[in-house]
Amino acid sequence: AGKKEDSYSVLDLTEYTKNRPWWRKVFAPSSGSSAEKYNVATQLVIGGVTGWCTGFIFQKVGKLAATAVGGGFFLLQIANHTGYIKVDWKLVERDVNKAKQQLKFHSSGNKMSPEVKSKVDEVIAFLKKNVILTGGFAGGFLLGMAS
Repeated sequence: AGKKEDSYSVLDLTEYTKNRPWWRKVFAPSSGSSAEKYNVATQLVIGGVTGWCTGFIFQKVGKLAATAVGGGFFLLQIANHTGYIKVDWKLVERDVNKAKQQLKFHSSGNKMSPEVKSKVDEVIAFLKKNVILTGGFAGGFLLGMAS
């Protein structure tokens, strides 16, 4: 006789999130800035830690890539001097001049495509909204590159 009836409405999250990937929820313009969600210390810590991890990985991958490219050039020079390969320098010079002409042609327009411009504008808007997080990331990135 004394039972209380509760009514609940059911929200189907599968339908709600079907067309909304997680990065849209995080980085969408309507999601607001992180300044509205977290305090300054939390933003700095999150930005600093992610920046340090990114910088550390960039440093390690950069060293590996530089070693691979340098070692490849070194091996090519050894192969060239010992006679295993012969380089047609006139062909190389012609191809380099062709590439220079194409670069001059493409850089003369100096205009971004609308797709690139819209993405750049989105990134700038995100950075402006999340200045503290961005600052922490930049500092952490530099520390990660230095370590």
